[in-house]
Amino acid sequence: MIMTPFTAGDVTSFLTLARQEGWIAEPWECDFLLNTFPDGCFTARNDAGETVGFVTSLRHGTSGWIGNLIVVKQLRGTGVGTALFCAALGALRDGGAATIWLTASRSGAPLYEKYHFTAVDTIQRWVGVGTSHHGRQLPVVPCPESFRVLDADGWGDRRDALLEVTCGRGGAVARDGGCIVRQPCGVAVQIGPFGAVDDIAAAALFDGMFQTIATGTKLFVDAPAANRGAAGLYRQYGMTIAGSNLLMYAGKQPEYRPELVYGLATMGSCG
Repeated sequence: MIMTPFTAGDVTSFLTLARQEGWIAEPWECDFLLNTFPDGCFTARNDAGETVGFVTSLRHGTSGWIGNLIVVKQLRGTGVGTALFCAALGALRDGGAATIWLTASRSGAPLYEKYHFTAVDTIQRWVGVGTSHHGRQLPVVPCPESFRVLDADGWGDRRDALLEVTCGRGGAVARDGGCIVRQPCGVAVQIGPFGAVDDIAAAALFDGMFQTIATGTKLFVDAPAANRGAAGLYRQYGMTIAGSNLLMYAGKQPEYRPELVYGLATMGSCG
């Protein structure tokens, strides 16, 4: 096996493999990650030069996120995934990340526990459909500074680059109590990043966004299970849980406040 940098030329191969696994992955995420933290994105190739696995990572201020760890089925269990993971972990640590996040399936968690990752929460994927007869676009607005601060309060670190790119992709509803972003996701809609100071503010933000989603349009949101207000909110709109992963971290214990986090910014790759 040969480890090489993940480059723009590998994006198509990665997206093909991700679709085969049923992942929700969009080209913009690869572009963002490769432009923001290229030193932490890797491709594994076999001796014939064929791509057999990928991993990406993203560094914020003093924290980072490992995502998109995927290996072709016939090589799983051979150490390729571990090598990719270790490469990304080393790049984040070399880049100054004191806290490193990832999401893991319950079957995959033992690997990360060997590297001192601890589960701190569960990320639940909520799925629903729009009901508005008059679906409309939301205005694209710059990410408010108040939301950047609120997001940092939730995750324990400033994540300005991630918030800027996600807010720029879709429309947003922003108020003093928080912000909710609606991003295109193929023919569906992804909700997030979504943060609010309390359940009342979150309900007002979500209702304002939900009224813009046309009848029958599928929507997704990944939210921390520890935020019970988020779960209650999504149930009110007929959404159901389609799956879950463990939220894990290693290194310095984060100042994590899930009660402020109602929706992640991406579907697993960046937090």
